[in-house]
Amino acid sequence: MVNDAVHDLGRGFAGTALYRVVLAQDSGQWDTAHTTARTLAGQPAAVHPAGASLYRGAPAVAYVLHTAGHSAYRSALGNLDSVLTTLVRTRLADAHRRMEAGRPPRMREYDLISGLTGLGALLLQRGTQPELLDDVLRYVVRLLQESITVHGEEVPGWWTSDGPSGRPGTAWPTGHGNFGMAHGVAGPIALLALSTRAGHSVAGQHQALTQGCRLLEERAHYLTDGSPAWPESLTLSEWLSRSPVPECPNRPSRPSWCYGTPGIARALQLAAIACSRATPRRLAEDAFTACAADPEQLARVDNATVCHGWAGLCLAAERSAADTAQDSALRRVLPSLRSRFATHVADQPLPDTAGLLTGGDGILLTLHTLNPARPIATGWETCLLLN
Repeated sequence: MVNDAVHDLGRGFAGTALYRVVLAQDSGQWDTAHTTARTLAGQPAAVHPAGASLYRGAPAVAYVLHTAGHSAYRSALGNLDSVLTTLVRTRLADAHRRMEAGRPPRMREYDLISGLTGLGALLLQRGTQPELLDDVLRYVVRLLQESITVHGEEVPGWWTSDGPSGRPGTAWPTGHGNFGMAHGVAGPIALLALSTRAGHSVAGQHQALTQGCRLLEERAHYLTDGSPAWPESLTLSEWLSRSPVPECPNRPSRPSWCYGTPGIARALQLAAIACSRATPRRLAEDAFTACAADPEQLARVDNATVCHGWAGLCLAAERSAADTAQDSALRRVLPSLRSRFATHVADQPLPDTAGLLTGGDGILLTLHTLNPARPIATGWETCLLLN
């Protein structure tokens, strides 16, 4: 796969462009954003199914230009819609052939960063091709509801043949089950839930969401302090034995958007709201509150980025809290989280890399978005499946 840093939303210039168009929306000053957009759209972007996804290539460009919401980009977006149609149809055809053959998926087939869940998030945000979005939702419903056989054992349809790196490996001979928002089952669940919230539903969607709630309820485990959490990933033997987490079942994982409680709890909360299930909603909100107030878990946050750090944690907490009661415990911990995020940014230099997920752009964009004096709501967080 070609390393195209210009059209990389997570780690490259497309993340810079996203930050600049959101600033322009807020300020009304578009000169810098237009210059950035011309650079982004002026170079050929990947369209091949092997290299194009929400976070890379032409779809990443479309995401940025749509988020800008400026009439100057209407023609370019129309052309990108045609590219997106071909890409999604090709990816769906490949996925359904794989399903018919009964093989487990590669991680990049369905995940948020590289797969059909991410392309579905773009279609949901664009709103210009509802039939194509429905086709993606039907695929996700099938992914969540059908089972497959791996080494003679029945596992869910989202069980990937890869290891957590996204590649097959000798350390993961039977693949793994991934629970995270970025690369695992939380992403498809969140996509279905946000689509339901936006009025897009296909046959079986409610049942798939209910099944997703049940999955995350059943696979929650409890830390030594009694608070709920989830594994990041499981081997086949751990899945079959219902072992809660590898190696250290009572130690919390890092509270990150990509793999940890913030992303998974938000996906469960969204799904529970979408299918009106009170118990899993309470579990999700309790888990997030406990995570956000636990000194041991917060001590494991060692950077400010969206993917692994304070920005992603705080953004997920804010969006989750917005769906709770005004006097909820989760809302009460927000000021402390904001303060720790701001203190970290003040004390540590920003990353010297670009991008939404791992670069300084995502940190600055989150600080701008969560500024209590000037809250903004551009909808850019759909690429994180938080809103």
